[in-house]
Amino acid sequence: MEKLVEQALLFDFYGELLTEHQRQVYEDVVLNDYSLSEVAADLGISRQGVHDMVKRSTRILEDYEEKLRLVQKFEAVKEKVHRIHLLTQQPREAVDGETMETIAAISHEILEEL
Repeated sequence: MEKLVEQALLFDFYGELLTEHQRQVYEDVVLNDYSLSEVAADLGISRQGVHDMVKRSTRILEDYEEKLRLVQKFEAVKEKVHRIHLLTQQPREAVDGETMETIAAISHEILEEL
């Protein structure tokens, strides 16, 4: 997964678990692409302080994912829903019993993961 997409997903899932200050710095630097200097000047802290806060916040978000695996589960379900979608895009006459069984099996996998 592309690093920025991964960071955005981690923030979407676990960002509320960061402190308000951590959340603001992480969002500005990682998601809004502000420079460390810009964020430091806005918040009245050092550039190094911003850098450390981003690294610490990233580590916190990654630790949550390592323990909870919500992003991994989300990605797995998303891929399975995409497979179901592709199967349902076949012409109606091409949808046979085997296709329906495949859709049912994938749907069951999704329900088990939830």
